[in-house]
Amino acid sequence: MQNSPALQAAQRLARSWLAGEHLDDLPPPLRPRSLEEGRAIQALWAGVVGDAIAGWKIAATSEAGQRHIAVAGPIAGPVFARRVVCDGATVSLAGNRMRVAECEVVFTIGRTLDPRPQPYSRSEVLAAVQWLHPGIEVPDSRFREFERAGEAQLAADCACCNDMVLGAAVAPDERIQALPALVVQARVSDGRTPQGAGRNVLGDPVAALCWLANELRASGRALEAGQFVTTGACVAPIAVLPGQRVEADFGWIGRIAASFA
Repeated sequence: MQNSPALQAAQRLARSWLAGEHLDDLPPPLRPRSLEEGRAIQALWAGVVGDAIAGWKIAATSEAGQRHIAVAGPIAGPVFARRVVCDGATVSLAGNRMRVAECEVVFTIGRTLDPRPQPYSRSEVLAAVQWLHPGIEVPDSRFREFERAGEAQLAADCACCNDMVLGAAVAPDERIQALPALVVQARVSDGRTPQGAGRNVLGDPVAALCWLANELRASGRALEAGQFVTTGACVAPIAVLPGQRVEADFGWIGRIAASFA
């Protein structure tokens, strides 16, 4: 793989991320031509960045989100350990062009789901869930015009991975079956009070979790014990500016807050 186009693409994207810089597009010789080639570039990021994958994110888990970035379906990407912070943290928006906060239901996996030929069922995936958390994702893309980058480049871009605020853990119980009806109430320090629901995430955050587990399985990757999955925005992405604070109430799952600088 040394000096392969895929490795060069991963280096270009990862270094842009670390430097807070942005690209118009990958150069044609390095540009992935398919979703599979984009995933192959994504898989090289961890080695380039030199960091552990703490969890996984899913971009475009609503029809509106898919239309916004012109993709046919959800896209998965890693979340790196260096960019995971706790409830109440301050997140820097320096170099972030998206500047949005996404209120998301997060699952921590307690048992590794290894690659295998047959898909994982909902019951198998739920049996592997150890904790739920409230979460606020603060995504960004390495592409200046991410809306037109296309799904192959966005997959190579780790599905716009960036910062993740992870809330306190709560044990799953029978209410996990009713997540489509979960109401998520956000409050922004400027007075906005956007609201959403679990059904905005592929109809059910558990469905999104199952999709992610099987997306990794199909590409030969494991969803490892201890990793989390943040499933997508229950509330439409909230525009944020430095100096603002976002709080979100996820009902029985808990509350979370993040400030922006």
